[in-house]
Amino acid sequence: MVCCCSRMWRLRCSGFAALFRQQKQASNGATLLLKYSSTKTAPQLPGMEYQDAICTLNTLQTNASALEQVRRERGNPQFQLVAMRSFLERAGLVVEDLDNLNIIHVTGTKGKGSTCAFTEQILRSYGFRTGFYSSPHLVEVRERIRINGQPIGKELFTKYFWQIYGRLDETKEAHSGSMPAYFRFLTILAFHVFLQEKVDLAVVEVGIGGAYDCTNIIKKPWVCGVSSLGIDHTQILGDTIEKIAWQKGGIFKPEVPAFTVKQPEGSMAVLKQRASEIECPLWVCPELEDYQPDCGPLQLGLAGQHQRSNASLALQLSHTWLQRRRLQDQNFPSTTLEGPGVPQATPFTPSPIMTKGLADTVWAGRTQTLKNGEVTYFLDGAHTTRSMQACVSWFQEAAVRCERNASGPVARVLVFNATGERDSAAMLKLLVSCEFDFAVFCPNITEAIASCNADQQNFNVSVENMLRRCLDNERSWRRHHGAGDSPPGRRGPLILDAGLSPAPGQGAEALVFPCILSALQWAAQGRDPVLLSRDADKREAPVKPSVAAKAALLREVREIHVLVTGSLHLVGGALKHLDPSSCSK
Repeated sequence: MVCCCSRMWRLRCSGFAALFRQQKQASNGATLLLKYSSTKTAPQLPGMEYQDAICTLNTLQTNASALEQVRRERGNPQFQLVAMRSFLERAGLVVEDLDNLNIIHVTGTKGKGSTCAFTEQILRSYGFRTGFYSSPHLVEVRERIRINGQPIGKELFTKYFWQIYGRLDETKEAHSGSMPAYFRFLTILAFHVFLQEKVDLAVVEVGIGGAYDCTNIIKKPWVCGVSSLGIDHTQILGDTIEKIAWQKGGIFKPEVPAFTVKQPEGSMAVLKQRASEIECPLWVCPELEDYQPDCGPLQLGLAGQHQRSNASLALQLSHTWLQRRRLQDQNFPSTTLEGPGVPQATPFTPSPIMTKGLADTVWAGRTQTLKNGEVTYFLDGAHTTRSMQACVSWFQEAAVRCERNASGPVARVLVFNATGERDSAAMLKLLVSCEFDFAVFCPNITEAIASCNADQQNFNVSVENMLRRCLDNERSWRRHHGAGDSPPGRRGPLILDAGLSPAPGQGAEALVFPCILSALQWAAQGRDPVLLSRDADKREAPVKPSVAAKAALLREVREIHVLVTGSLHLVGGALKHLDPSSCSK
């Protein structure tokens, strides 16, 4: 059924792209699609609704030109920015237009999204009209493009999507049939939206790396930031922290102030060298406790100790942006020296607006707690070893606090998945210390029915490969627990008709499910009223008697605590079912 769903969306998406071209050719009036401004009503072509736009967008995930781009650019990464400029111009924009967005550009391995969220909230609290471009999305694609903290509406997304897609589609024959790949397209779309909607500033999160990321066509940001660096995307960025730091430092621009959180010695040295070569003034952020607010210790809207460095970076970014906005010149902060020649920004007294902005920040899927009836979910998109260390620390503290207030026994359930080249075995080893009663593994497939949402379709990985990865993760979990530790009568993994068979043998309690919905349904055991009400019209996946029997503990305890982690896509799929507000209109 999952395979059928993927094929159906693939056929439907290609059909809408073809329909768009036919309608454009059939009507001269349709060419107005390329000309209208944001203040006018978008031409409504038959069938061109929001989901049709998302389906057409999804064709850019795996179309032939996108694959050819990857092959061509792998040996010449500089070509990525050349290609991006070409696509931007074909879409009716030029790089110089982006200077009007007063951009804050942020990169990093861990915490760059949270840093952007803090920064955007602070500046919005001052009354500025903000744009915010981030990735990936959790539930709906339009989450990536926000105006004043809210995802742009479906009508606005659809309107601007067809404007940009139309311009690119009309010019592709003159460019060997090339269309931008998925992330490139969304980046161009975000810039277009921000310009049309006349934002006062845009907070732009780098996709991958920095130097050759498609967001790096920005020439004159107002300020740049680097969050915590670690090992990730090694096939693209390099296999050492120094190589990765070189890529991240690629967003530095001449005479544009930049800030970084404290980094390991090797990566800090590389960032300093990059800044010197580019002639970019670089500062290290102070510790959060070094700031001296008038109203007592700073409170953060995002939980976890690791968010404190992100908040400090956000304070420096927003403070510097405000200085330039008010003075319209390069007004750099005062500094002290940290070690030989590494300047540290001096902590300042945050204004009441800044203080409130930090406290009001919300960033779904990152150290998020959600209580539905007798089930409490802890959701964090940690997907590297370092971010998982932070997740484990946060979960252990938060879960213990919740358990103190429980009126009876509590069971712990892990729902996990990891994708790509991530070291899932290392992440699972860290999670063993959380003492889960069950470990549940599933692919990043929201539900195993053909009505699944196009926003969460991924055509780059086969269903079979996703399920095999789940089985590999389950085996890693059992190895970390040790086969000899299993009590008598415990079996190996249990799986729900996913078409694959787990390896035999003893191990810690573990289950593998074919989709996120079936995993959540099993973990909640009918005790989550939100899950029950939202999925009343969806049949629960058939459960083997042996699997149902394993859930006896979950039915007997007073509360169930579920940690969902390992992938932001997994967290997004879970939120689609668990939080009605995540599927905004």
